[in-house]
Amino acid sequence: MAVLYLVFNEGYTATSGPSLHRVDLSGEAIRLTRLLHRLVPADGEVAGLLALMLLTDARRPARTRPDGALVVLEDQDRSRWDSTLIAEGLALIAGTLGRFPVGAYQLQAAIAAVRDEATTAEATDWPQILALYDVLERVAPGPAVTMSRAVATARVHGPRAGLALLGTLDGNPAAGRSHRLYAVRGHLLELSGDYPGARDAYLEAARLATSLPERHYLELRHARLTAHGSA
Repeated sequence: MAVLYLVFNEGYTATSGPSLHRVDLSGEAIRLTRLLHRLVPADGEVAGLLALMLLTDARRPARTRPDGALVVLEDQDRSRWDSTLIAEGLALIAGTLGRFPVGAYQLQAAIAAVRDEATTAEATDWPQILALYDVLERVAPGPAVTMSRAVATARVHGPRAGLALLGTLDGNPAAGRSHRLYAVRGHLLELSGDYPGARDAYLEAARLATSLPERHYLELRHARLTAHGSA
């Protein structure tokens, strides 16, 4: 399952190169996970992993512009999301939670379900997402979970609370090598109104990013805040 999820993630957000997606990899990961689910239908984590992949991949058509530029979740045209994949993923996770011991893939799928059920970015149930991340951090702690939980905390309790949680990763070697730590910090600093700090964080995130679409997006955020500061 861990390998399949790594393959899916590399297909959904390629770690390097000019394209955000490698559909061959994400599609193959979904195909193999469907096969695994058929072989062990009573495994709740396999069902959760498949649901997570489907609910995530459903958003892929809206993640890029015609020129390949990245579109973040809150700016996506949700009418372009794949409703068939969403329905399948929702049914899978609904039939899994409560029937099997809860695991990390089921929790991540539940978070993806809450995101996909929101008809607009503003309608997202952030308190529910934060509650799920609280459980996920107990079940499968790690820097990536803490970063996502910091974003959810900011949405519920304000950006300063999110930044305080994100600060617990300062000095973490694994987190410090990731562009995502600086991208999240830039986002939360921007929400808090600290535009100079956000500019610096976005610039460092862009320096560390190896995916060209992600790097270009971060450079654009930095440029926009630079223009905002000089206006």
